Amino acid sequence: DNQKVFQDGSAAMWLGSSGSFGGLTKSTDFKFSATYLPHWASVSETGTNTFIGGAALFAMSGKPKAENDCVANFYSFLTSAEMQYYWHQETGYVPITNAAYELATKDGYYDRVPAAEIGIKQLTLPGGDNTKGYRMGFYVQVRDVMNREYGKIFSGDKSVDDAFQTIEDEANKLLARFAKTSN
Repeated sequence: DNQKVFQDGSAAMWLGSSGSFGGLTKSTDFKFSATYLPHWASVSETGTNTFIGGAALFAMSGKPKAENDCVANFYSFLTSAEMQYYWHQETGYVPITNAAYELATKDGYYDRVPAAEIGIKQLTLPGGDNTKGYRMGFYVQVRDVMNREYGKIFSGDKSVDDAFQTIEDEANKLLARFAKTSN
């Protein structure tokens, strides 16, 4: 839980999702801001975009028409400009439509909270070799393994080679398990 040490003031910086911005605003009693992800100027003079990760909603095939219609109506509600703008303000979540972004701009949200626009601006930078996104089953679980092992490297509890071997072994087990569920 690397966000906690930022919230309690033990860490000066935190690297995380723009989707946490709203929660951090409500859970801290100090001013903070957001900025673009760091980059090496020797690799890219201006930096590149990043890819969206995190939340997703899925609708399964083979359901009765009434259920499909209900899901379609719910998705229409969630993707409306007004709801996207609401979620963007409350959480920091990046709106998925230009209409929601335009609504926030017209309302003056980015004038009041400039840092709330950073995630959107980062995503609209030109792409790089490693910014095309990913599609990997159990990504969140694999990421948890990675974060746990990185912590062991940084604390000196494990060598880089041993930690990376653990990541590879556990990730492969998770991917094999996912493969069984996706057929």
